[in-house]
Amino acid sequence: ATSSYEDAKFIVFEKCLLSLFETCPACTRDCNVQSRRRGTLLTVEQLCPHCRFFRRWNSQPIIRSTPVGDLQLSAAVHFCGESFEKTRKVFDAMHLKTHTDDVFRRHVSSYLEPAIIHSWNEKQCTALQSLTEEDQVIIGGDMCADSPGHSAKYGCYSVMNMQRNQIIDIQLVQSNKVGGSNHMEKEGLRRSLELLEGSGVKVESIITERRPRVQKFLSEREMKHYYDVRQMAKGLSKKLHRLGKDSDCGQVKKWHKSIINHLYWCAVGCASGAEKVSRWKSILNHIQDIHIHSDPAFPKCLHRTRVSKDPNKWFKPGTAALKRLERVLTTKRFLRDVENLSPHYQTSSLESFHNELLRSAPKDAVLPFIGRLCRLYLAAMHYNENADRPRKRPSNGCPLLFPEAKNRGHPGKQVKKEPTNFYVFNLIHLVFTEVVHDPQPFVCAVTLIDVPQDKPALDDAVAACATLQ
Repeated sequence: ATSSYEDAKFIVFEKCLLSLFETCPACTRDCNVQSRRRGTLLTVEQLCPHCRFFRRWNSQPIIRSTPVGDLQLSAAVHFCGESFEKTRKVFDAMHLKTHTDDVFRRHVSSYLEPAIIHSWNEKQCTALQSLTEEDQVIIGGDMCADSPGHSAKYGCYSVMNMQRNQIIDIQLVQSNKVGGSNHMEKEGLRRSLELLEGSGVKVESIITERRPRVQKFLSEREMKHYYDVRQMAKGLSKKLHRLGKDSDCGQVKKWHKSIINHLYWCAVGCASGAEKVSRWKSILNHIQDIHIHSDPAFPKCLHRTRVSKDPNKWFKPGTAALKRLERVLTTKRFLRDVENLSPHYQTSSLESFHNELLRSAPKDAVLPFIGRLCRLYLAAMHYNENADRPRKRPSNGCPLLFPEAKNRGHPGKQVKKEPTNFYVFNLIHLVFTEVVHDPQPFVCAVTLIDVPQDKPALDDAVAACATLQ
């Protein structure tokens, strides 16, 4: 037998439902019918004035004075990362009755958020325990703020196990607790590394973007630090694009794609950092049709010698265009970072996770600390469940999708099967089988979280200032 929350539900019209109670089942005469609504629960009382037959009928079960339909609707909306306000607008348009925002928030704080935190803690402990058995763990880290610029209130630092493509830790940092939004990324990384080290995970290397504070922090910890090639190529591409717009640098446009491809090739095909830098510098000779180099680490180009069909594509030595391009490609910081380009994994998977994160916790959503943290955990559960789902086999036999056109080509992407949401059903099962019957242990786990002090309400701040005068 299925549990009450697993029963199928239907949309029933009020008049059709109440018509079932108009006739007395004992004497078949007309009855007095009264109905009361509480959220999604409808209670019908039927009284026959002739034979005094009476019955009370509820449209759904009740657990500890809570209608199952109310709680399950709140759970489904919250666990799927949706907005109850938007869901209620749809219901109002259909004249479909539901509970209020206050009831939804009470469900969230009493049952749903404790269930999310409990489930995430269990999954994280299992993942960290399995990582302790591995000798070399490669992780990637990146931060996503709730607003651009320097006005962000929250920063979410995510750490991924690059070998398994799984999110293993999320740190939510509030800016006013760390001295400003500029310090949130470093603080989130510090907390994550302390958690991994405290759990016995041996981190072999970490891949991040090129943030000066993060670079300095990891160098002080003497941890092997690689940089994401995609982000570095993205920044270089913008500089080349601006340079190619100048009238005397038209040749840069012809070499734009080749220079970016060369950066990826340097990262993947080199055994040491010095060789990466040597190969990178060779591009300046190559674009002048010079393929023998003075650096012994990379003495000559590896491609076959070919006669170009367009002799005008080569840069002339000493020209202004070549000098300006050289200044872009060989700055001291850029060469230092080329030496530390990641030779294996990149943080593109983290970028995909952040897209899922923005769906569950939009930047414009006003959420308290625990509320936003739970939304982040839900996004991580969704990503971990669907990160490596298999490719879809379409009927036309072509497993590729061509998104909107890019500036320099039409890249295809693999079509994957539709994502699953088994974690949602597991959370609902946890709520109805454990949390709702004894919520206290789950709520206690929420109280252990260090919630930063938020700004006081305007009235409280004014009252506090008045008492000081």
